[in-house]
Amino acid sequence: MNKARKFIMLAVALVTALTLFQGALTAKAAKTVVTVFVGLGTGTDPLQADTQKAVVQKFNDSQADIELKFNIVDNKVAADALSTLIASGNAPDIVGPVGFGGANSYPGQWLDLAPLIAKNKVDLKVYPDALINLYKEGDAIVGLPFAVFPGMIYYNTDIFDEAGLAYPPAKVGEKYKLDGKDVDWDYDTVAKVAALLTIDANGKNSTEADFDPAKIEQFGFIHQFGSIRSEMSTFGGAAVVNKDGKVVFPDYWRAEVKWLWNGLWKQHFIPSQTYSDSALLKPNEFGSGKVAMARTMLWYTCCIPAGKDATFKFDLGVAPSYKGNTFAPIDADTFRIMKASKNPDAAFTVLMYLLGEAELDLTTTYGAYPARPDLQDAAIKAKAEKFPSVTHWEVVPDMLKYAAVPSHESDHPNYLKGKVLFDTFRAALYGESGKDMDVDKALDKLQADVQAVVDSAKK
Repeated sequence: MNKARKFIMLAVALVTALTLFQGALTAKAAKTVVTVFVGLGTGTDPLQADTQKAVVQKFNDSQADIELKFNIVDNKVAADALSTLIASGNAPDIVGPVGFGGANSYPGQWLDLAPLIAKNKVDLKVYPDALINLYKEGDAIVGLPFAVFPGMIYYNTDIFDEAGLAYPPAKVGEKYKLDGKDVDWDYDTVAKVAALLTIDANGKNSTEADFDPAKIEQFGFIHQFGSIRSEMSTFGGAAVVNKDGKVVFPDYWRAEVKWLWNGLWKQHFIPSQTYSDSALLKPNEFGSGKVAMARTMLWYTCCIPAGKDATFKFDLGVAPSYKGNTFAPIDADTFRIMKASKNPDAAFTVLMYLLGEAELDLTTTYGAYPARPDLQDAAIKAKAEKFPSVTHWEVVPDMLKYAAVPSHESDHPNYLKGKVLFDTFRAALYGESGKDMDVDKALDKLQADVQAVVDSAKK
């Protein structure tokens, strides 16, 4: 039995044991136990633990009928752990925060909330119709809006100041000043700026002839905690499968992957996986203070050292454009009740708490923007207090207008197997063998492999 398998079995055993132990304790108090499985998305970072504990404690102290329990499982094994729990008949009541990608991995497993919404007279008008529609599957409602995470640029102001370069724009369409000229804030400009900000041990940047890519001490750019589909969507969204059932990668996806390859292996302004795994870029790439720009989602504010732990200043800029258009991949997470829950009414009570009284605390620690408009100003205020160096919070709502459509987590037949193929491709691109990759041939193979898993779902 390999180590990964042992780790998964241990995680499942631990979650099951904790659940049973909690059930034994609460049975004496005649309480219904509602378990929330955390691990498919955010919520596993140690910096989030205190807030989650406080949310659980506050609920449990508020009433005597339900005992709420968060079971947190490492992201690396969470998907396998949840699958095992479902198969063994020990499915949790609620899973979350989970995005569409994580939810797509468990088709048919989510409870239709429509009857419970009607039974409890929940007013859905507090949410924009567009957000409610995201969670509709025919007449069923499998989730309610909770957190949205607009994509944007995080930039280290200390690095830009040291280099004497202008900051990224805070408004879409605003020009960038480079070499005394106004230029478009597009991915070509990002590549030029990132190359200037990538520095080796001898103080040379990656545009200089004697730059040493084996001894880089500072990088110019990264897609922080990226997936290849979200990265490709920065040049434009697209469905994996078209209306005819064919997998076709648009030209702009191929252009984006070639842009990535150039940044990784020719200009070296993007860290390879080897560098990402090194001590240089701990606790994470941008959070190390050794990366000038990160394109990622708002949730990343969960994982940047703040307050007395902050080692650098940063601010927010708008996503760059591609061929005159701006595309900002956006994540949307929520808590979902499992169809296998043995306590759906109690689980719905907990869900309304998580998406109600607890939403602002949770979305703040998750680095999210609340789906409820009445909480959004307070969310930005809380972030501003935590990160006083950020002066351009207006970027957050602005980027919601430029969501890449369809979502980079849009579903397709055999989604989980397809995701493995996309993840494997990204690992190869960022791995050391990526420097020898023929991008077009590799994408052709990926396209054919995804088509095969899509076709197998039809059979």
